[in-house]
Amino acid sequence: MKPLELSFLLMAVALPQIKAGVHSLRYFQTSMSQPGLTKPRFISVGYVDDQAFVRFDSDSTSLWEEPMVKWLDTSDQNYWERNSRVIWETARTFQVGLKNLQIYYNQSEGVHTYQRLVGCEVTYDWIFKRGFEQFAYNGLDYISLDLTTLSWTAAEPTAVNSKLKWEAERSIAQRQKAYLEEKCVYWLRKYLAFGKEKLLRAVPPSVRITHHSHPDGKVTLQCRSQDFYPSEISLTWLRDGEEQHQDTEFIETRPAGDGTFQKWAAVGVTSGQEGKYSCRVQHEGLPEPLTLKWAPFSISEPESSSPWIIMGVLAAALLLLTAVIAGVVVWRKKASGGQDWKGVIRHRHRGDPGFL
Repeated sequence: MKPLELSFLLMAVALPQIKAGVHSLRYFQTSMSQPGLTKPRFISVGYVDDQAFVRFDSDSTSLWEEPMVKWLDTSDQNYWERNSRVIWETARTFQVGLKNLQIYYNQSEGVHTYQRLVGCEVTYDWIFKRGFEQFAYNGLDYISLDLTTLSWTAAEPTAVNSKLKWEAERSIAQRQKAYLEEKCVYWLRKYLAFGKEKLLRAVPPSVRITHHSHPDGKVTLQCRSQDFYPSEISLTWLRDGEEQHQDTEFIETRPAGDGTFQKWAAVGVTSGQEGKYSCRVQHEGLPEPLTLKWAPFSISEPESSSPWIIMGVLAAALLLLTAVIAGVVVWRKKASGGQDWKGVIRHRHRGDPGFL
């Protein structure tokens, strides 16, 4: 039996109960050039599921990758030295890649960003689901790896330069495929074992329905969920038991700033018909779906008076600001409809994608 397979078995024993859903190991990396800087600033942030657990900033005085959670083992100096060395090598490849991109686009020095979202996902029973290797330049999609064909997909014409270069050395894609499907999954399981008390918990949502009357006589019912973890949740409005899709408005799930999440769904109704509507909530922390109805004695309030929604907006704004500064989430995939990323605990190879 291979050592990697033996480790999987040992971790399976250590994690007898795994929460349903999908687990992911993701790294977000950004190299940023600015006028007056001798070399670009490089920032990397690693996530296990929804929790940031490591970070690296080339401008930091420590010069090491740093833990962001208490559950990560900080006593293994070999681990931190190895990872810090690898991430410095990655920073240098990004520096070269950023220069090459400016040549490809015939651009002068200025503020430019070269980014990478990389990661793997597994199902609750440890079946590999998918892996990601994708890049962006100045906030726009540039190129990504297709693990099925081991080819590179250029998001726009200039990216063909990198596509031809990388596909000329097929071993680049082969190494990435092997990493994503094996080592990335290995480290994901290891991190989940370390942080199982935090990462594998299921906190049910607190839910309420609020009633909003508008000057034009229209009425909106909002189903508001908060204080839940993990972030996956389903809110559905029903009229007389039938799902309402066309008249329902959602906000994306937002971080609350305390490690939990928030979400709401609103539906427009005819005044006097509120009793026909109910909100169904499904979440891992609930033993069964929760169904609530608004009643006249429930909360009725103006649209902007909910403190927890305001706090959610502030938390989301702070997270977004941090993301822009750190390069954690600067571009959104347009075609995939999801979030793609990868873990990077490995050595870089000359000719690998960082060089473009």
